[in-house]
Amino acid sequence: MNDVIRNPVLPGFHPDPSIVRVGEDYYLATSTFEWCPGIRLHHSRDLRHWRPLGGVADSPRLLDLTGVPDSGGVWAPDLTYANGRFHLVFSVLDNYAYGYKDCANYLTTAESIDGPWTDPIRLPGRGFDAALFHEDDGSTWLLNMITGFKGVEIQRLEDGKAMGEPTLLLETSPAGNTEGPHLYQADGWYYLLCAEGGTGFNHGAIVARSRNLLGPYELDPNGPLLTTRDKLDLPLQKAGHGCFTTTPAGEWYMTYLTSRPYTEVEDGLPQSARERDATGRCVLGRETAIAAVSWADGWPRIDGAAPALEVPAPDVAPHPWPDAPARDDFDGPRLDPRWNTLRRHADPAWLSLTARPSHLRVTGGQSPYGKRTPSLVAQRVTAKRGVFEAGLAFDPRTADQTAGITAYYNTYNWHYLQVGLEQGRRTLSLVSADRGRRTFATVAEVGPTLDLRVVFDGPVLRFAYCDHASGEPGTWTELHEERDATILSDEHATWVEPGLLHAFGFTGAFVGLWVQDFAAEGGFADFDYASYSPAS
Repeated sequence: MNDVIRNPVLPGFHPDPSIVRVGEDYYLATSTFEWCPGIRLHHSRDLRHWRPLGGVADSPRLLDLTGVPDSGGVWAPDLTYANGRFHLVFSVLDNYAYGYKDCANYLTTAESIDGPWTDPIRLPGRGFDAALFHEDDGSTWLLNMITGFKGVEIQRLEDGKAMGEPTLLLETSPAGNTEGPHLYQADGWYYLLCAEGGTGFNHGAIVARSRNLLGPYELDPNGPLLTTRDKLDLPLQKAGHGCFTTTPAGEWYMTYLTSRPYTEVEDGLPQSARERDATGRCVLGRETAIAAVSWADGWPRIDGAAPALEVPAPDVAPHPWPDAPARDDFDGPRLDPRWNTLRRHADPAWLSLTARPSHLRVTGGQSPYGKRTPSLVAQRVTAKRGVFEAGLAFDPRTADQTAGITAYYNTYNWHYLQVGLEQGRRTLSLVSADRGRRTFATVAEVGPTLDLRVVFDGPVLRFAYCDHASGEPGTWTELHEERDATILSDEHATWVEPGLLHAFGFTGAFVGLWVQDFAAEGGFADFDYASYSPAS
Protein backbone atom coordinates (compact mmCIF):
# COMPACT_ATOMS: atom_id res chain seq x y z
CA MET A 1 0.00 0.00 0.00
CA ASN A 2 2.87 2.35 0.76
CA ASP A 3 4.20 4.47 -2.06
CA VAL A 4 6.36 7.53 -2.55
CA ILE A 5 5.57 11.22 -2.82
CA ARG A 6 7.16 12.72 -5.91
CA ASN A 7 8.26 16.35 -5.64
CA PRO A 8 7.28 18.96 -6.37
CA VAL A 9 3.70 17.95 -5.57
CA LEU A 10 2.44 21.31 -6.89
CA PRO A 11 4.68 22.24 -9.83
CA GLY A 12 4.93 25.81 -11.04
CA PHE A 13 4.15 28.94 -9.05
CA HIS A 14 2.85 27.63 -5.66
CA PRO A 15 4.92 29.26 -2.88
CA ASP A 16 4.59 29.52 0.90
CA PRO A 17 2.48 26.37 1.36
CA SER A 18 0.32 26.20 4.48
CA ILE A 19 -1.30 22.83 5.15
CA VAL A 20 -4.03 21.68 7.51
CA ARG A 21 -5.64 18.26 8.02
CA VAL A 22 -9.30 17.89 8.89
CA GLY A 23 -10.12 14.23 9.45
CA GLU A 24 -8.67 12.38 6.46
CA ASP A 25 -8.60 15.44 4.21
CA TYR A 26 -5.60 17.70 3.68
CA TYR A 27 -6.02 21.27 2.45
CA LEU A 28 -3.14 23.39 1.27
CA ALA A 29 -3.08 27.17 0.67
CA THR A 30 -0.41 29.02 -1.28
CA SER A 31 0.48 32.64 -2.01
CA THR A 32 -0.97 34.25 -5.12
CA PHE A 33 0.55 37.77 -5.01
CA GLU A 34 -1.01 39.93 -7.78
CA TRP A 35 -3.12 37.10 -9.25
CA CYS A 36 -6.84 36.46 -8.76
CA PRO A 37 -8.54 34.63 -7.24
CA GLY A 38 -6.41 35.13 -4.16
CA ILE A 39 -5.04 32.32 -1.97
CA ARG A 40 -5.05 29.20 -4.10
CA LEU A 41 -6.29 25.97 -2.46
CA HIS A 42 -5.57 22.31 -3.15
CA HIS A 43 -7.07 19.16 -1.63
CA SER A 44 -5.56 15.69 -1.03
CA ARG A 45 -6.48 12.47 0.73
CA ASP A 46 -3.00 10.88 0.62
CA LEU A 47 -0.41 13.74 0.37
CA ARG A 48 0.58 12.37 -3.04
CA HIS A 49 -2.25 13.44 -5.31
CA TRP A 50 -3.69 16.93 -5.26
CA ARG A 51 -6.61 18.60 -6.98
CA PRO A 52 -7.08 22.37 -7.35
CA LEU A 53 -10.06 23.96 -5.62
CA GLY A 54 -9.50 27.44 -7.00
CA GLY A 55 -8.94 30.54 -4.89
CA VAL A 56 -10.58 31.64 -1.66
CA ALA A 57 -10.59 35.41 -2.24
CA ASP A 58 -12.57 35.50 -5.47
CA SER A 59 -14.33 38.87 -5.25
CA PRO A 60 -13.52 42.51 -4.45
CA ARG A 61 -15.33 42.02 -1.13
CA LEU A 62 -12.65 39.56 -0.07
CA LEU A 63 -9.63 41.01 -1.87
CA ASP A 64 -8.80 44.14 -3.86
CA LEU A 65 -5.57 43.95 -5.84
CA THR A 66 -6.07 47.06 -7.93
CA GLY A 67 -2.71 48.69 -8.56
CA VAL A 68 -0.58 46.40 -6.38
CA PRO A 69 3.06 46.10 -7.51
CA ASP A 70 4.54 43.08 -9.22
CA SER A 71 5.01 40.40 -6.54
CA GLY A 72 2.92 42.51 -4.17
CA GLY A 73 -0.61 41.56 -3.17
CA VAL A 74 -1.20 38.34 -1.21
CA TRP A 75 1.80 37.05 0.75
CA ALA A 76 2.11 33.87 2.83
CA PRO A 77 -1.38 32.67 3.76
CA ASP A 78 -1.88 30.60 6.91
CA LEU A 79 -4.67 28.00 6.94
CA THR A 80 -5.82 26.45 10.23
CA TYR A 81 -8.90 24.66 11.56
CA ALA A 82 -10.35 25.09 15.06
CA ASN A 83 -13.74 25.10 16.75
CA GLY A 84 -15.46 23.79 13.64
CA ARG A 85 -14.18 26.53 11.32
CA PHE A 86 -11.38 27.11 8.86
CA HIS A 87 -9.32 30.20 9.65
CA LEU A 88 -7.33 31.88 6.90
CA VAL A 89 -4.85 34.66 7.65
CA PHE A 90 -3.07 36.48 4.84
CA SER A 91 -1.00 39.60 4.24
CA VAL A 92 -1.63 42.13 1.48
CA LEU A 93 1.37 44.21 0.39
CA ASP A 94 0.48 47.44 -1.39
CA ASN A 95 4.14 48.44 -1.52
CA TYR A 96 7.43 46.88 -0.49
CA ALA A 97 10.01 49.00 -2.30
CA TYR A 98 11.93 52.25 -1.83
CA GLY A 99 12.46 51.74 1.89
CA TYR A 100 8.85 51.16 2.98
CA LYS A 101 6.43 48.24 3.34
CA ASP A 102 2.72 49.00 3.30
CA CYS A 103 1.34 45.76 4.73
CA ALA A 104 -2.01 44.77 6.19
CA ASN A 105 -2.91 41.39 7.71
CA TYR A 106 -6.43 39.98 7.43
CA LEU A 107 -8.50 37.09 8.81
CA THR A 108 -11.41 35.36 7.11
CA THR A 109 -13.19 32.19 8.29
CA ALA A 110 -15.62 29.59 6.95
CA GLU A 111 -17.36 26.43 8.15
CA SER A 112 -16.56 24.69 4.86
CA ILE A 113 -13.42 24.89 2.75
CA ASP A 114 -15.76 25.76 -0.13
CA GLY A 115 -17.02 28.82 1.76
CA PRO A 116 -18.76 31.13 2.07
CA TRP A 117 -15.88 33.05 3.67
CA THR A 118 -16.56 35.92 6.03
CA ASP A 119 -15.66 39.51 5.30
CA PRO A 120 -11.94 39.87 6.11
CA ILE A 121 -11.14 41.71 9.31
CA ARG A 122 -7.94 43.70 9.77
CA LEU A 123 -5.58 42.14 12.29
CA PRO A 124 -2.97 43.84 14.46
CA GLY A 125 0.69 43.32 13.68
CA ARG A 126 3.78 45.19 12.59
CA GLY A 127 4.83 42.92 9.74
CA PHE A 128 3.84 40.20 7.29
CA ASP A 129 3.73 36.37 7.32
CA ALA A 130 1.02 36.37 9.98
CA ALA A 131 -0.23 33.02 11.33
CA LEU A 132 -2.61 31.71 13.99
CA PHE A 133 -1.92 29.30 16.83
CA HIS A 134 -4.92 27.68 18.51
CA GLU A 135 -4.07 26.71 22.09
CA ASP A 136 -5.63 23.67 23.78
CA ASP A 137 -7.40 25.96 26.25
CA GLY A 138 -9.38 27.52 23.39
CA SER A 139 -7.36 30.72 23.13
CA THR A 140 -6.10 32.05 19.80
CA TRP A 141 -2.72 33.67 19.25
CA LEU A 142 -1.35 35.68 16.34
CA LEU A 143 2.26 35.31 15.21
CA ASN A 144 4.02 37.51 12.71
CA MET A 145 7.47 38.69 11.82
CA ILE A 146 8.24 42.33 12.53
CA THR A 147 8.93 44.45 9.45
CA GLY A 148 12.64 44.87 8.91
CA PHE A 149 13.24 41.29 10.13
CA LYS A 150 13.37 42.49 13.73
CA GLY A 151 12.06 39.24 15.14
CA VAL A 152 8.99 37.03 15.52
CA GLU A 153 6.32 38.11 17.97
CA ILE A 154 3.09 36.65 19.38
CA GLN A 155 -0.07 38.31 20.68
CA ARG A 156 -3.35 36.96 21.98
CA LEU A 157 -6.50 37.57 19.94
CA GLU A 158 -10.15 37.69 20.90
CA ASP A 159 -12.64 38.13 18.05
CA GLY A 160 -9.77 39.36 15.91
CA LYS A 161 -8.77 42.07 18.40
CA ALA A 162 -5.44 42.28 20.19
CA MET A 163 -5.29 41.54 23.88
CA GLY A 164 -2.34 43.04 25.72
CA GLU A 165 1.06 43.70 24.21
CA PRO A 166 2.95 41.41 21.81
CA THR A 167 5.76 39.21 23.14
CA LEU A 168 9.01 38.71 21.23
CA LEU A 169 9.58 34.96 20.75
CA LEU A 170 12.67 34.93 18.56
CA GLU A 171 14.88 37.87 17.71
CA THR A 172 16.80 36.29 14.86
CA SER A 173 18.27 33.05 13.56
CA PRO A 174 21.76 32.15 12.28
CA ALA A 175 21.04 33.00 8.62
CA GLY A 176 18.98 36.11 9.42
CA ASN A 177 15.82 37.26 7.60
CA THR A 178 13.74 35.21 10.03
CA GLU A 179 10.13 35.02 8.83
CA GLY A 180 7.20 32.69 8.09
CA PRO A 181 6.51 31.61 11.70
CA HIS A 182 4.23 28.67 12.57
CA LEU A 183 3.73 27.21 16.05
CA TYR A 184 2.96 23.60 17.08
CA GLN A 185 2.63 21.51 20.24
CA ALA A 186 4.10 18.02 20.80
CA ASP A 187 5.09 16.06 23.90
CA GLY A 188 4.89 19.04 26.24
CA TRP A 189 6.90 21.33 23.98
CA TYR A 190 6.00 24.32 21.82
CA TYR A 191 7.82 24.18 18.47
CA LEU A 192 8.36 27.37 16.47
CA LEU A 193 9.02 26.69 12.78
CA CYS A 194 10.42 29.64 10.81
CA ALA A 195 11.96 30.40 7.45
CA GLU A 196 15.33 32.12 7.32
CA GLY A 197 18.03 33.29 4.93
CA GLY A 198 15.76 35.06 2.45
CA THR A 199 13.79 33.31 -0.25
CA GLY A 200 16.67 32.73 -2.70
CA PHE A 201 19.45 30.15 -2.79
CA ASN A 202 20.31 30.87 0.86
CA HIS A 203 16.81 29.94 2.02
CA GLY A 204 16.12 27.46 4.79
CA ALA A 205 13.87 26.44 7.68
CA ILE A 206 14.78 26.35 11.37
CA VAL A 207 13.05 25.17 14.56
CA ALA A 208 13.11 26.55 18.08
CA ARG A 209 11.34 25.09 21.11
CA SER A 210 10.13 26.05 24.56
CA ARG A 211 8.22 24.50 27.44
CA ASN A 212 6.17 27.69 27.66
CA LEU A 213 4.11 29.36 24.97
CA LEU A 214 5.71 32.75 25.52
CA GLY A 215 9.24 31.40 25.72
CA PRO A 216 12.13 31.56 26.07
CA TYR A 217 12.79 29.58 22.86
CA GLU A 218 16.04 27.75 22.08
CA LEU A 219 17.18 26.99 18.54
CA ASP A 220 17.81 23.41 17.47
CA PRO A 221 21.56 22.86 18.08
CA ASN A 222 21.61 20.54 15.08
CA GLY A 223 21.21 23.50 12.75
CA PRO A 224 18.63 24.03 9.98
CA LEU A 225 15.79 21.57 9.61
CA LEU A 226 15.93 22.07 5.84
CA THR A 227 18.14 24.05 3.47
CA THR A 228 20.08 23.81 0.20
CA ARG A 229 22.46 26.70 0.81
CA ASP A 230 25.30 24.15 1.18
CA LYS A 231 23.88 21.69 -1.39
CA LEU A 232 23.83 23.65 -4.62
CA ASP A 233 24.07 20.53 -6.81
CA LEU A 234 20.63 19.21 -5.86
CA PRO A 235 17.83 19.48 -8.46
CA LEU A 236 15.53 21.07 -5.86
CA GLN A 237 16.83 24.39 -4.53
CA LYS A 238 15.76 27.33 -2.32
CA ALA A 239 14.05 24.95 0.13
CA GLY A 240 12.42 26.64 3.10
CA HIS A 241 9.23 28.37 4.33
CA GLY A 242 7.38 25.31 5.58
CA CYS A 243 4.43 24.08 7.57
CA PHE A 244 3.94 20.84 9.56
CA THR A 245 1.04 18.42 9.44
CA THR A 246 0.32 14.99 10.88
CA THR A 247 -1.48 11.99 9.45
CA PRO A 248 -4.30 10.18 11.29
CA ALA A 249 -1.67 7.54 12.17
CA GLY A 250 0.56 10.17 13.82
CA GLU A 251 3.19 10.50 11.06
CA TRP A 252 4.68 13.97 10.59
CA TYR A 253 5.23 15.74 7.26
CA MET A 254 6.24 19.22 6.19
CA THR A 255 5.16 21.15 3.14
CA TYR A 256 7.74 23.67 1.97
CA LEU A 257 8.63 25.82 -0.99
CA THR A 258 11.37 24.91 -3.42
CA SER A 259 12.57 25.80 -6.93
CA ARG A 260 14.07 23.98 -9.91
CA PRO A 261 16.80 26.02 -11.63
CA TYR A 262 17.32 25.57 -15.34
CA THR A 263 20.88 24.42 -14.57
CA GLU A 264 19.81 21.31 -12.70
CA VAL A 265 22.04 18.22 -12.72
CA GLU A 266 21.91 16.58 -16.14
CA ASP A 267 23.68 13.50 -17.50
CA GLY A 268 25.30 12.95 -14.11
CA LEU A 269 27.41 16.10 -14.36
CA PRO A 270 26.69 18.40 -11.40
CA GLN A 271 26.84 22.16 -11.77
CA SER A 272 29.27 23.99 -9.53
CA ALA A 273 28.07 26.65 -7.13
CA ARG A 274 29.68 29.31 -9.31
CA GLU A 275 27.86 28.09 -12.42
CA ARG A 276 24.59 27.78 -10.51
CA ASP A 277 24.80 31.34 -9.19
CA ALA A 278 25.46 32.67 -12.68
CA THR A 279 22.77 30.83 -14.63
CA GLY A 280 20.42 29.18 -12.14
CA ARG A 281 17.25 30.99 -13.13
CA CYS A 282 13.97 29.54 -11.86
CA VAL A 283 11.37 30.13 -14.58
CA LEU A 284 8.82 27.90 -12.85
CA GLY A 285 8.99 30.02 -9.73
CA ARG A 286 8.72 28.72 -6.20
CA GLU A 287 6.91 25.39 -6.05
CA THR A 288 5.42 23.21 -3.30
CA ALA A 289 7.15 20.05 -2.09
CA ILE A 290 6.70 17.68 0.87
CA ALA A 291 9.20 16.09 3.25
CA ALA A 292 8.81 13.27 5.75
CA VAL A 293 9.64 14.35 9.31
CA SER A 294 11.14 12.07 11.96
CA TRP A 295 12.05 12.85 15.58
CA ALA A 296 15.36 12.61 17.44
CA ASP A 297 16.16 13.88 20.92
CA GLY A 298 12.94 15.85 21.01
CA TRP A 299 13.61 17.67 17.72
CA PRO A 300 12.01 17.23 14.27
CA ARG A 301 14.38 16.01 11.57
CA ILE A 302 14.32 15.79 7.76
CA ASP A 303 16.68 13.27 6.20
CA GLY A 304 19.89 15.07 5.31
CA ALA A 305 18.19 18.39 6.08
CA ALA A 306 17.66 18.47 2.32
CA PRO A 307 14.80 18.30 -0.18
CA ALA A 308 14.34 15.08 -2.14
CA LEU A 309 12.61 14.25 -5.40
CA GLU A 310 11.00 11.23 -3.72
CA VAL A 311 10.06 10.74 -0.08
CA PRO A 312 8.15 7.98 1.73
CA ALA A 313 4.40 8.43 1.56
CA PRO A 314 2.02 7.78 4.44
CA ASP A 315 0.70 4.25 4.77
CA VAL A 316 -2.72 4.92 3.27
CA ALA A 317 -4.33 3.81 0.04
CA PRO A 318 -3.50 6.07 -2.92
CA HIS A 319 -6.29 8.48 -3.73
CA PRO A 320 -5.69 9.89 -7.21
CA TRP A 321 -8.02 12.45 -8.77
CA PRO A 322 -9.18 12.43 -12.39
CA ASP A 323 -6.66 14.10 -14.67
CA ALA A 324 -7.77 17.48 -15.95
CA PRO A 325 -7.77 17.62 -19.76
CA ALA A 326 -4.96 19.64 -21.31
CA ARG A 327 -7.43 21.41 -23.58
CA ASP A 328 -10.12 23.79 -22.36
CA ASP A 329 -12.91 24.37 -24.91
CA PHE A 330 -14.66 26.87 -22.65
CA ASP A 331 -17.90 24.88 -22.57
CA GLY A 332 -18.48 25.17 -18.81
CA PRO A 333 -20.48 27.77 -16.89
CA ARG A 334 -17.39 29.19 -15.17
CA LEU A 335 -13.63 29.33 -15.62
CA ASP A 336 -11.74 26.17 -14.76
CA PRO A 337 -9.59 26.45 -11.59
CA ARG A 338 -6.44 26.31 -13.74
CA TRP A 339 -7.10 29.89 -14.87
CA ASN A 340 -6.11 33.07 -13.08
CA THR A 341 -6.68 36.72 -13.83
CA LEU A 342 -4.27 39.56 -13.24
CA ARG A 343 -5.06 42.17 -10.56
CA ARG A 344 -8.83 42.07 -11.12
CA HIS A 345 -11.31 39.29 -10.55
CA ALA A 346 -13.03 37.35 -13.31
CA ASP A 347 -16.18 39.39 -13.86
CA PRO A 348 -18.90 39.53 -16.57
CA ALA A 349 -17.91 43.14 -17.16
CA TRP A 350 -14.87 41.88 -19.08
CA LEU A 351 -15.09 38.07 -19.28
CA SER A 352 -17.91 35.97 -20.73
CA LEU A 353 -18.43 32.28 -21.42
CA THR A 354 -21.91 32.90 -22.83
CA ALA A 355 -21.56 35.81 -25.27
CA ARG A 356 -20.39 33.30 -27.89
CA PRO A 357 -21.04 29.62 -27.09
CA SER A 358 -17.92 27.46 -26.53
CA HIS A 359 -15.70 30.52 -26.52
CA LEU A 360 -14.15 32.75 -23.88
CA ARG A 361 -14.80 36.38 -24.75
CA VAL A 362 -12.23 38.75 -23.26
CA THR A 363 -12.92 42.47 -23.42
CA GLY A 364 -9.74 44.46 -23.78
CA GLY A 365 -8.08 46.22 -20.88
CA GLN A 366 -5.04 48.33 -20.18
CA SER A 367 -1.65 48.14 -21.85
CA PRO A 368 0.85 45.45 -20.80
CA TYR A 369 2.26 47.93 -18.30
CA GLY A 370 -1.09 48.84 -16.71
CA LYS A 371 -1.73 47.77 -13.11
CA ARG A 372 -5.41 48.62 -12.63
CA THR A 373 -7.52 46.88 -15.29
CA PRO A 374 -5.43 44.46 -17.37
CA SER A 375 -7.30 41.77 -19.32
CA LEU A 376 -5.07 38.72 -18.90
CA VAL A 377 -6.35 35.18 -18.27
CA ALA A 378 -3.46 32.81 -17.62
CA GLN A 379 -2.31 29.53 -16.11
CA ARG A 380 0.94 28.44 -14.51
CA VAL A 381 3.84 26.99 -16.47
CA THR A 382 4.58 23.72 -14.67
CA ALA A 383 7.47 22.16 -16.62
CA LYS A 384 10.61 23.28 -18.38
CA ARG A 385 9.25 21.97 -21.65
CA GLY A 386 5.73 22.13 -22.96
CA VAL A 387 3.33 23.62 -25.50
CA PHE A 388 0.59 26.22 -25.15
CA GLU A 389 -1.90 26.79 -27.97
CA ALA A 390 -5.04 28.85 -28.37
CA GLY A 391 -7.62 29.56 -31.05
CA LEU A 392 -8.22 33.28 -31.59
CA ALA A 393 -10.99 35.17 -33.40
CA PHE A 394 -10.22 38.87 -33.40
CA ASP A 395 -11.00 41.77 -35.72
CA PRO A 396 -9.54 44.97 -34.21
CA ARG A 397 -11.31 48.19 -35.10
CA THR A 398 -8.50 50.58 -34.10
CA ALA A 399 -4.75 50.51 -33.56
CA ASP A 400 -5.49 50.68 -29.82
CA GLN A 401 -6.82 47.10 -29.82
CA THR A 402 -4.59 44.00 -29.70
CA ALA A 403 -5.05 40.36 -28.69
CA GLY A 404 -3.08 37.13 -28.61
CA ILE A 405 -1.15 34.74 -26.39
CA THR A 406 1.61 35.51 -23.93
CA ALA A 407 4.40 33.90 -21.99
CA TYR A 408 4.32 36.18 -18.97
CA TYR A 409 6.15 36.82 -15.71
CA ASN A 410 5.27 40.36 -14.66
CA THR A 411 4.63 43.88 -15.94
CA TYR A 412 8.23 44.28 -17.07
CA ASN A 413 9.04 40.80 -18.42
CA TRP A 414 6.91 39.05 -21.05
CA HIS A 415 6.66 37.79 -24.62
CA TYR A 416 3.48 38.43 -26.62
CA LEU A 417 2.34 37.03 -29.98
CA GLN A 418 -0.34 39.59 -30.81
CA VAL A 419 -2.76 40.58 -33.55
CA GLY A 420 -3.30 44.29 -34.14
CA LEU A 421 -3.74 46.96 -36.80
CA GLU A 422 -0.80 48.56 -38.60
CA GLN A 423 -1.74 51.19 -41.19
CA GLY A 424 -5.19 49.64 -41.51
CA ARG A 425 -3.88 46.10 -42.03
CA ARG A 426 -4.44 43.24 -39.59
CA THR A 427 -0.98 42.04 -38.66
CA LEU A 428 0.62 39.48 -36.38
CA SER A 429 3.57 40.73 -34.32
CA LEU A 430 5.94 39.31 -31.74
CA VAL A 431 6.52 41.77 -28.92
CA SER A 432 8.80 41.28 -25.93
CA ALA A 433 9.61 43.25 -22.79
CA ASP A 434 12.84 42.71 -20.86
CA ARG A 435 12.81 44.75 -17.64
CA GLY A 436 10.46 47.10 -19.40
CA ARG A 437 12.51 47.55 -22.58
CA ARG A 438 10.21 46.63 -25.45
CA THR A 439 11.11 45.09 -28.81
CA PHE A 440 8.61 44.75 -31.66
CA ALA A 441 8.76 42.57 -34.78
CA THR A 442 5.96 42.40 -37.38
CA VAL A 443 5.50 38.82 -38.58
CA ALA A 444 2.79 38.76 -41.26
CA GLU A 445 -0.54 40.11 -42.44
CA VAL A 446 -3.24 37.71 -41.19
CA GLY A 447 -6.93 36.99 -41.23
CA PRO A 448 -9.37 37.33 -38.33
CA THR A 449 -9.12 33.70 -37.15
CA LEU A 450 -5.86 32.02 -36.14
CA ASP A 451 -4.33 29.38 -33.95
CA LEU A 452 -1.35 30.60 -31.94
CA ARG A 453 1.37 28.55 -30.27
CA VAL A 454 4.30 28.99 -27.90
CA VAL A 455 6.72 26.15 -27.15
CA PHE A 456 8.80 26.11 -23.98
CA ASP A 457 12.05 24.29 -24.75
CA GLY A 458 14.15 24.80 -21.66
CA PRO A 459 15.64 28.30 -21.82
CA VAL A 460 14.23 28.94 -25.33
CA LEU A 461 10.75 29.93 -26.51
CA ARG A 462 9.52 29.25 -30.04
CA PHE A 463 6.34 30.77 -31.49
CA ALA A 464 4.13 29.66 -34.38
CA TYR A 465 0.77 30.48 -35.96
CA CYS A 466 -1.84 28.96 -38.24
CA ASP A 467 -3.81 31.52 -40.28
CA HIS A 468 -7.21 30.07 -41.17
CA ALA A 469 -7.61 32.57 -44.02
CA SER A 470 -4.48 31.61 -45.92
CA GLY A 471 -3.40 28.13 -44.90
CA GLU A 472 -4.66 24.62 -44.50
CA PRO A 473 -6.09 23.84 -41.05
CA GLY A 474 -3.37 22.42 -38.86
CA THR A 475 -0.55 23.87 -40.97
CA TRP A 476 1.73 25.84 -38.69
CA THR A 477 4.14 28.58 -39.69
CA GLU A 478 7.13 28.67 -37.35
CA LEU A 479 8.64 32.02 -36.47
CA HIS A 480 12.37 32.15 -37.09
CA GLU A 481 13.12 34.33 -34.08
CA GLU A 482 13.46 32.54 -30.75
CA ARG A 483 12.92 34.24 -27.42
CA ASP A 484 14.66 33.95 -24.04
CA ALA A 485 12.50 32.03 -21.57
CA THR A 486 14.79 32.82 -18.66
CA ILE A 487 13.70 36.47 -18.46
CA LEU A 488 10.47 34.93 -17.10
CA SER A 489 12.22 33.96 -13.89
CA ASP A 490 12.33 34.99 -10.24
CA GLU A 491 15.99 35.94 -10.54
CA HIS A 492 15.61 38.15 -13.62
CA ALA A 493 12.42 39.77 -12.35
CA THR A 494 14.09 40.79 -9.08
CA TRP A 495 15.24 44.27 -10.02
CA VAL A 496 17.65 45.92 -7.63
CA GLU A 497 19.97 48.82 -8.22
CA PRO A 498 22.62 49.74 -5.63
CA GLY A 499 20.63 50.79 -2.58
CA LEU A 500 17.34 50.77 -4.49
CA LEU A 501 14.79 47.95 -4.78
CA HIS A 502 12.42 48.28 -7.75
CA ALA A 503 10.75 44.85 -7.83
CA PHE A 504 10.82 41.40 -6.29
CA GLY A 505 10.48 38.19 -8.28
CA PHE A 506 8.23 36.00 -6.14
CA THR A 507 5.84 34.41 -8.65
CA GLY A 508 6.64 32.31 -11.77
CA ALA A 509 6.00 32.01 -15.49
CA PHE A 510 2.46 31.94 -16.89
CA VAL A 511 0.97 31.31 -20.32
CA GLY A 512 -2.24 33.01 -21.21
CA LEU A 513 -4.73 34.97 -23.25
CA TRP A 514 -4.20 38.71 -23.39
CA VAL A 515 -6.37 41.48 -24.85
CA GLN A 516 -5.85 45.25 -24.89
CA ASP A 517 -8.15 48.15 -25.71
CA PHE A 518 -6.29 51.25 -24.62
CA ALA A 519 -9.21 53.60 -25.34
CA ALA A 520 -11.78 51.33 -23.61
CA GLU A 521 -14.06 51.29 -26.66
CA GLY A 522 -15.43 47.79 -26.12
CA GLY A 523 -12.93 45.87 -28.24
CA PHE A 524 -12.88 42.15 -27.51
CA ALA A 525 -11.42 38.85 -28.65
CA ASP A 526 -12.99 35.38 -28.67
CA PHE A 527 -10.87 32.36 -27.76
CA ASP A 528 -12.23 29.06 -29.10
CA TYR A 529 -9.91 26.88 -27.01
CA ALA A 530 -6.68 26.90 -25.06
CA SER A 531 -4.40 23.95 -24.43
CA TYR A 532 -1.32 23.58 -22.26
CA SER A 533 0.65 20.31 -22.39
CA PRO A 534 3.69 20.19 -20.10
CA ALA A 535 6.33 17.60 -20.89
CA SER A 536 6.71 14.91 -18.23
